[in-house]
Amino acid sequence: MAELSPTEQFIQLLTENQNRLYGYIFSLIGERSHAADVLQETNVVLWRKIEDFDHRKPFLPWAFTIARYQVLANLRDRKRDRVLLDSELVETISSEAESMADQLESVRDALGRCIERLNPSNRELIESRYFDAKPLDEMAKDSSRTTGAIKVALLRIRKRLAECIQHRLAAES
Repeated sequence: MAELSPTEQFIQLLTENQNRLYGYIFSLIGERSHAADVLQETNVVLWRKIEDFDHRKPFLPWAFTIARYQVLANLRDRKRDRVLLDSELVETISSEAESMADQLESVRDALGRCIERLNPSNRELIESRYFDAKPLDEMAKDSSRTTGAIKVALLRIRKRLAECIQHRLAAES
């Protein structure tokens, strides 16, 4: 497979992070329609600033910074609405959300490594349920087990994954 061009890499990163960007913007604005509008504005600005993006650095913090400015611009433009957050509060919330995004990446990496360490049958259960979104009753039928047994197995696997993640994050600190 051919290596992606910088533009293709940028598009891939932008596409992969749309939900995170929307969640970040929504956490600052709190209204779905305005968050969707600001996301679109953010995408336009990100595209215009494609040359400014350093591919050696993480995409999300850079995109969050641009999104924060778009949120502030949106709030400024809608200042006549009485229920809007002030810009100082937006700055505080955005800083917290950005630091949480960094933590989320660490947790995601740890989760990936922990899933790799599961035995094949447990990994298959996790992948069926959470990657393929397979219903519990279908999983039970496919494995000749009861739905209750699948629920218990998933509960135990999730507990093991949580412990593994905590262990990995503690080891990184």
